[in-house]
Amino acid sequence: MSVKNVVILGSTGSIGINALKVIKRFKGRFKVVGLSAYRNIGLLEKQIKQFNPKCVALDDKNVALLKRRIHPRKVRILNASDGLEKIVARRDVDIVILGIQGSAALKPFLAAVRHGKIVAPANKEALVMAGPIIMREAKKHKATIVPVDSEQSAIFQCLQGQAREQVKKVYLTGSGGPLKDVDQKCFDAIPVKKILKHPRWRMGKKITVDSATLMNKGLEIIEAMWLFGLKAHEVDVVIHPQSIVHSMVEFDDGAVIAQLGVTDMCIPIQYALTYPQRMKTGLGAIDFVKQGQLTFEKPNFKKFPSLCLCYEVARKGKTFGSVLNAANEEAVEAFLKGRIKFSKIYKVVSSVVKKHQTAKKFGIKEILKADQWARQQAQKMMG
Repeated sequence: MSVKNVVILGSTGSIGINALKVIKRFKGRFKVVGLSAYRNIGLLEKQIKQFNPKCVALDDKNVALLKRRIHPRKVRILNASDGLEKIVARRDVDIVILGIQGSAALKPFLAAVRHGKIVAPANKEALVMAGPIIMREAKKHKATIVPVDSEQSAIFQCLQGQAREQVKKVYLTGSGGPLKDVDQKCFDAIPVKKILKHPRWRMGKKITVDSATLMNKGLEIIEAMWLFGLKAHEVDVVIHPQSIVHSMVEFDDGAVIAQLGVTDMCIPIQYALTYPQRMKTGLGAIDFVKQGQLTFEKPNFKKFPSLCLCYEVARKGKTFGSVLNAANEEAVEAFLKGRIKFSKIYKVVSSVVKKHQTAKKFGIKEILKADQWARQQAQKMMG
């Protein structure tokens, strides 16, 4: 196996930290050539010293500060506003891990596929916004997309060696989030700190709130559609509290193939890095006897209406995905800052989606315009 040059966008987040942990285990197989962060200069500085990347990018306001702490001759330091696309487009880059959150991943994702890279996205928002365009460009430029999200990675693995036309349905599993067993009437009384304690996964604040509203699972419905060429009705959501079965694929003959594993993001990250090979992770295996039962439930669409909204957006397509994502980002940020109650998140997002009238054309220009419009509308509704 030849040395693979890797770029990690979002290296100081949970995905980035785990990706570097995997790379560290396989000395001589991977070389980190690029990193990016937002504001965590302290951790980024440590990563630079440990992995010696050729270039890094971070929030524009912090570039000057990092240049005072890290000599520019040792590493090229770029502004994140335009540097992310430059880093992923480098000729020496083989794999790009997209660990940055939200719509900020769209442009570097497109740049990576247009340069024919292996792209390992842990970001679902870019595909929600521009799935048809990203997949078309990936095919055109012969880029390979190996998803890192545990559910999409599971589907990807289940489909290996299978004919797409024989797929009947895909089942996205989810733990149910931190509010699964909480009465809906109590949602607004629960402190933010409790909502941010996910029962199974350690994730960033935004995605944890999305897990609480089940918006995260809804976004995954749209993401799966574009990644695997599915219709909205071919993607079902199943609540699986144990988080052992990461997703399943049902075929025309009635056979169902599932991917199971312990709840550790290092597994799908490593698979994306070593694909199509499988290598030892150093993690423990599932003890099925000790685990006991694996249970599955239907999601409560009334209690978590974001799922219904996402199915509606999935059917409508075009710029509705961009509007959904942008309004949700604004609402979640407002919730985390204490500006709105938890129940207001869905109300804001659904209201913005209902007001949207999509343009006749569908391109990056229209997607970004819809994104800005939705943010403005959401801010107006929240005062």
